[in-house]
Amino acid sequence: MRSRCRALAAAGLLLACRAAAQAGVLHPCDAQPPTSAAQQDRLLQFAAVIRAELARAPEPVALIARSGLDLSRFAMRYSHAGLGLRDHGDGPWTVRQLYFSCDERRPRLFDQGLAGFVFGTADPAAGHIALVLMPGPAGDALANAALDRQRALSLLGARYGANAHAFTADYQNCNQWVAELMAKAWGGTDGPEAGPESTRSRAQRWLSGRGYEATVFDVGAAGMLAALFVPWVVRGGHPPDDLEQGRFRVSMPASLEAFARSQVPGARRLEFCHADGRVVVREGWEGMGPGCQPRAGDRVVAFR
Repeated sequence: MRSRCRALAAAGLLLACRAAAQAGVLHPCDAQPPTSAAQQDRLLQFAAVIRAELARAPEPVALIARSGLDLSRFAMRYSHAGLGLRDHGDGPWTVRQLYFSCDERRPRLFDQGLAGFVFGTADPAAGHIALVLMPGPAGDALANAALDRQRALSLLGARYGANAHAFTADYQNCNQWVAELMAKAWGGTDGPEAGPESTRSRAQRWLSGRGYEATVFDVGAAGMLAALFVPWVVRGGHPPDDLEQGRFRVSMPASLEAFARSQVPGARRLEFCHADGRVVVREGWEGMGPGCQPRAGDRVVAFR
């Protein structure tokens, strides 16, 4: 039973980018309890604190991740990531991201305002957002690649897999698109000299060669069986040895953050949480622990 719960929790986490878009906001395909007016007000205030920090940032692009379901059993907090773009035509720090279109049953790219992205956190009473701001030539290259819709769409997979293997082009999840765009921006994977491989396969080969590491979900054999009955969890593209051992190797925000830190000189991380009527802001690569407790050096902003 424990293995089955782990598999279902992992699948639920990975479904974080499965959504429908209505009026500029992503909604999970499955109905969610509505947020109250007070909860909406606090989420808007939370987004305002993040927006104020970004307004002072000179970097052109930020990897932005939000918390999803309870990932403590996997020692993870963040489930879904996109790219915040300072110079986006829809407004500063609009987030470009991949989501799964419920109606079309395929992955799509979606541009979303910062507040809408924050509203996608799983728990309106308490939540976390993490930013990795990227300066210099690497930041410019990634921002330009993300803003070029044709280049961004060239990495959009045809089939969605919530637990898509990080190094397969058979399926794609939301975070995998971000990783592959990093490769396209930084690895020179365009052009006829790259050979007959697909754009996604070339990006994945470059990522592997630069030490990109997927996040490992160890669900066990019983959990692997249970995962077969969860929508959008796929076995295709995973190495046979991983399937036998009950492992999924998936692109997750933690993988993206570690890779950006290794590849971009001067990259810096900001983390935000809200709970108990306040926002805590932390700068640095040491993440927050359980809950939303400040430590020395953190900044605390009280809600109105």
